[in-house]
Amino acid sequence: MTKTLALVADDYGLAPAIDRGILRLAARGRLSATSCIVNAPGWAAAAPALNAVAIGTGLHFNLTEGRPLSDALRARWPVLPALPKLIALAHLHLLPIAALGDELRAQLAAFEAARGQAPTHLDGHQHVHHLPQLRALALELVRERPGLRLRNTGDVRGPGFAFKRALIAGTGGRTLARRLHPLKQAQNDALFGVYDFVSSDYRQLFRGWLAALPGRGGLLFCHPGEQAPGDAIARARVRELAYFDSDDFVRDLAEAGVSLATH
Repeated sequence: MTKTLALVADDYGLAPAIDRGILRLAARGRLSATSCIVNAPGWAAAAPALNAVAIGTGLHFNLTEGRPLSDALRARWPVLPALPKLIALAHLHLLPIAALGDELRAQLAAFEAARGQAPTHLDGHQHVHHLPQLRALALELVRERPGLRLRNTGDVRGPGFAFKRALIAGTGGRTLARRLHPLKQAQNDALFGVYDFVSSDYRQLFRGWLAALPGRGGLLFCHPGEQAPGDAIARARVRELAYFDSDDFVRDLAEAGVSLATH
């Protein structure tokens, strides 16, 4: 029996070089979906190119890079905080939650204005959507929109990198999973794709994730792209793009008995 994997490229809209890589893979049928960063300066110009590819497009809710879109959050945070600070504030329940609700709505509006349609799914840049206080905003939105799926970060699987996987599940992923389950709007059960962005053999990692894929399938998030100036994970993006663009990727899926999910 063939297993199904949703392969989702994060960070579309962040930089033209990243967008080009994602579009190339999408045009070749090598992605299931992409998640879009809409507060990036180039988002509106980058969005129309997605009309030419048959993949799902979701909102990659971003609170850790760039500047807010909403007036309310800009008044509090002219520049978005680094992830460690956001995690600390969330767990201390010190986030400006009303302003963050405005920001989620502003990013959703920016997505819909540029795409001319609603997102197929919602997730968070650096998994911010599962943090305390913020997950309530995400869950409220999926309750309002029955067709909107939410990335489940409660069951993070795969070989190695146990600490990072535990950190994702432990900072809010497991709680999100418990609250998301009754809504039946999870985008996935099992989640894959966690690594250190340093490992040079991405194929070996991917084969390990395929081997760990349960019968019910799962979602693997990835970050392919061309070389982008100033990008902290530029080398990892290039390695991922090269692998997904290769014949090895197709062979590895076939050998594992895995097909890509479609949206």
